[in-house]
Amino acid sequence: MRPDYRAMDLAIFAGKDPGGVLWQPRLEFWYSVNKKRGTMPPHLRDADILDVYDYCHASVRYFGNGLRLRYKNVEYSENWDDENHLRHTWKTPVGKLSEVWTYDEWNLSFHWTDYRLQTPDDFKTLAYVLDDEEWYWDQHAYEQEIARFGAYGAPQFFFRRSPFQRLFIEEMGFQNTVYWMHDYPDMLQAYLEMTSTADDKIYDVLCACPLNIINLGENIAAHMDSPRIWKTYLTPYYRKRVDQLKAAGKYVHIHIDGTMKPLLPYLHECAWDGIEAATPVPQGDVTLEEIKEALGDLVLLDGIPALYFLPSYAESDLIACTKRVVELFYPHLVLGISDEIPPDGDIERVRLVGELVKNLV
Repeated sequence: MRPDYRAMDLAIFAGKDPGGVLWQPRLEFWYSVNKKRGTMPPHLRDADILDVYDYCHASVRYFGNGLRLRYKNVEYSENWDDENHLRHTWKTPVGKLSEVWTYDEWNLSFHWTDYRLQTPDDFKTLAYVLDDEEWYWDQHAYEQEIARFGAYGAPQFFFRRSPFQRLFIEEMGFQNTVYWMHDYPDMLQAYLEMTSTADDKIYDVLCACPLNIINLGENIAAHMDSPRIWKTYLTPYYRKRVDQLKAAGKYVHIHIDGTMKPLLPYLHECAWDGIEAATPVPQGDVTLEEIKEALGDLVLLDGIPALYFLPSYAESDLIACTKRVVELFYPHLVLGISDEIPPDGDIERVRLVGELVKNLV
């Protein structure tokens, strides 16, 4: 019989004992890649994604996204330059913006290779695009997701990054943003104010939506987001939004999946409830003990390095790590893989963890 994953999820964020370890790996990328390249294990060849979650005694984390965007006057389009490069274009009365996503060989994940902010005129066009946005909640789409995944956990999702983190990852790229910070500080401040105001429309929808848990999907890494950047550009925005969401009765966690040791002293500067994807050694730059000391009673989502699901690491390392994560963090724990199981990871090890944690508390 499947446990009540949703009740366990909500109990953890409410600071209660969930009555057992909630095992919540993210399996979608592993599943999609192996389906596409024909490398699914024979016994799972005909399985859908929920069959795989059941096989691994696992809960689903991300579903229930009813947040939608439309434009009033902007002409937005998506076109493939070739089989791996998807171009997004925004045409407005004051100019045009364009960016390119470069996909992997399976067309399942991507990174930005052409950024839409390159000249001063682009900022004027972006201001028009942001002002033209309309964000709304699609209740029908949400209910469809709940009908399919609702027995597997509490619905939650991630959405647009904070203004400064968007510059690093989506709008300009790391190098250009660093140059711009030093050469055009007034323009940077104007951008942050403009985009923060535009985000108000998103957070109005989020605060009114039926979800209990909201994820700030930032992809923080200290080699980009130094303590100075964290305190100057990120923390003020996080405080504003987390306080807004908490006032609306939401639980909030943030995705920190890169290096994080320099940021450990600052994790309690915001009122969020948890930290997602904190990655310990041998994959990350912190030990489990250091993460625990920094988090205190904040919820840890994940905790097991993805490397331990590869054949190059002994199964005994995975077992020892799993037991240590539970020992340190339970009941403030949504156990998962930091960040996801790789496509070449062993799904039998995911199942092993699901079986192991049944008897750990």
